[in-house]
Amino acid sequence: MSEFKRHSVETAPQQSKEILAGAAKQMGAIPGLYSVMAESPETLKAYQQLHQAFTATSFNAEELTVVWQTINVEHECHYCVPAHTAIANSMSVDPLLTDALRNQTAMPSAKLQALHDFTLAMVRERGNVSAEQMKVFFDAGYKQQQVLEIILGLSQKVISNYVNHVADTEVDPMFAPFAWTK
Repeated sequence: MSEFKRHSVETAPQQSKEILAGAAKQMGAIPGLYSVMAESPETLKAYQQLHQAFTATSFNAEELTVVWQTINVEHECHYCVPAHTAIANSMSVDPLLTDALRNQTAMPSAKLQALHDFTLAMVRERGNVSAEQMKVFFDAGYKQQQVLEIILGLSQKVISNYVNHVADTEVDPMFAPFAWTK
């Protein structure tokens, strides 16, 4: 496999510099994922915009975490599982939920279990979910809006998970305490 460039603000293409500088200011360091994606400014911008859009959906912090981590774990993303564990902690998500997602055990509520199961079906079936899977999801209290929002979250995670796979992005020191393997 080819070695993927890791960019700093100084080495990044011009259109990526502002995003990297902003990330460094906000997080105290440039996340490895961003340093890799900076090689393609449009990919970096798209990822950041999808992240902002997904966090603005109807999902609360627990539900965002369920969607993100369900996808990360299913895709076996060595980088995103620890990163989203740190993000969940920063959003005050119950560590029991985070542990359940990381360890693929039952969710703490029937509604979150329905969200997890439907998200997993969307990933595994590539959107070709059955009428029964839709019914179970809707019976849990979700609606068409949340189906579409899962697709938005999935779009974000495909970018990051796949980039981390091809680039073998090293887990950042800030996420290292949450290291994960399947």
